[in-house]
Amino acid sequence: MISVYPADERYFSDNGIKILKPLQAIVTKEDNGEYKIEMVDTVDNIEYYQAGMIIRTDTPWGKQGFRLSNPIIENNRITVEGKHLYFDLANYLIADSYIVDKNCNDALDHLKLGCDTTPPFTFSSNITEINSFRCVRKSFEEAIPTIIERWGGHLIRDNWSVTINAEIGQDRGVTLVYGKDITSISQEENWDDVVTKILPVGKDGLTLPEVYISLSETLYDIPYSKVISFDQDNIDPADYTDEEGVLDETTYNNALEDDLRTKANEYLQNNKFPKVNYAVETYITDVSDVGDTIYVKHPKCKINIITNVILIEYDCILNKYTQIEFGNFRIKLKDLISKVSEQVEEQVNQKQDKKISFLQDELQMATSKIWGAMGNSYVIYDGDKILVVDTLPKENATNVIMINSGGIGFSNTGINGTFTTAWTIDGTLDMQNINVINLVADMIKGGTLKLGSRLNESGIMEIYDESNRLICKADKNGLTIYCEDNTYIKLNPEVGFAGYNASDVKIYWADGDEFHMRKSVVEEEITIASKVRAIPMTIYEGNTLTNEGIGFVPIL
Repeated sequence: MISVYPADERYFSDNGIKILKPLQAIVTKEDNGEYKIEMVDTVDNIEYYQAGMIIRTDTPWGKQGFRLSNPIIENNRITVEGKHLYFDLANYLIADSYIVDKNCNDALDHLKLGCDTTPPFTFSSNITEINSFRCVRKSFEEAIPTIIERWGGHLIRDNWSVTINAEIGQDRGVTLVYGKDITSISQEENWDDVVTKILPVGKDGLTLPEVYISLSETLYDIPYSKVISFDQDNIDPADYTDEEGVLDETTYNNALEDDLRTKANEYLQNNKFPKVNYAVETYITDVSDVGDTIYVKHPKCKINIITNVILIEYDCILNKYTQIEFGNFRIKLKDLISKVSEQVEEQVNQKQDKKISFLQDELQMATSKIWGAMGNSYVIYDGDKILVVDTLPKENATNVIMINSGGIGFSNTGINGTFTTAWTIDGTLDMQNINVINLVADMIKGGTLKLGSRLNESGIMEIYDESNRLICKADKNGLTIYCEDNTYIKLNPEVGFAGYNASDVKIYWADGDEFHMRKSVVEEEITIASKVRAIPMTIYEGNTLTNEGIGFVPIL
């Protein structure tokens, strides 16, 4: 049954305004992604498909509500899309909520308390991992992807209930066989990273005594062998150095070997199968929800590949699945760009909207350049160096990358031109211009730190104390120092030097060569023009106090 309700419906205790019989009603549900209904009906029912109204329909996951967006009318047909009620979280804003060392369940409750208006949702999670997240000027719906990125897990959306669990779906032993079950299918496969035997290389060229790490089982008729280098910065020599600064080399090297062996085995397990993605326009028995496990019997692999349901389409009128997508990966360029953009916004706390827009434009431009050049790049092995050029022959090239034992150089004046940017083998990066979206550093050394100008608009520098309270800010308005009682001090060309109370009233300030204050308390004395001093005085006649107050004493 498909019913329509007014925009402010909360309880769905009746059949709503009207029971609808549309021409089409398809629900799409994606793991941690889309959850929507797409409907088609005759234009005679336009009044029941207005933006904001709620459609409630039967699904394999119970009756679910979807809030309609603007309808589109073509001839005598009306087409409308509705997002699951979960997406109402976009209307609840969080100014600043700092989650510190909490599990996922507590993190969701913390964000709920930080909303401008309390959302009508209940939240829960079974993820016990401890993490932190500062959410600044985002909607609750925008904050959820970061929660999932930090804590992990999968969304379970059930009307006004939102759950993030470590695992979803069920394993009913469903196995699909090529040529039998998998016939009418859209598929993606990527074998580039498949590996069954590796020669792991660690810090400073470290290799293992056994040299190779291999899978215990035989998966394919041919081997897939690779040399893989691993970063081992997590093994700190300081942890193996005594109080006198002497490194215990045996223990340190053993730790490096153990770490390299562990990482190599993890890499093998994560890359022993090809990355696959399948979309089947048919009903698969015993599959009921996203997250369900499907085993694929691949003709090139001797054991079944484990995949999970990623997306389901369900026809609410015919009461059947119309498409099931499953796999063990999903890579989309637009997802990558979106993720980078979100990280940019989080790092700068959305405080420089123009700057963010500029950097995102730069990111899009850089992405377009890289993808646009895929068919116009040529790699040349030239004796003692490798050249990447934009045209052939190499003598006619304009943009050139040169790699040799000294490092990597970049030139836009040809192979014999000036390489103005270089990354040398000793780790030095020499560049005329650096455009950084996000920089994290323990120490920055240099002659001049320039904030502002056209590139980064106004420029902002902030200083926080250990409790994450803003205590000082330098921006286009000068320097502002914030005190614990909500008073603050400003220093800029407009006001000069001035102090303000918590009500933004100026209470003291410098004006030219004059200093003004609304109130003054002097504990000991005042000196005026180096001529006279005002000091507190007490006068006695004998042992009797006769006068007490301020006296003026000339300075000789």
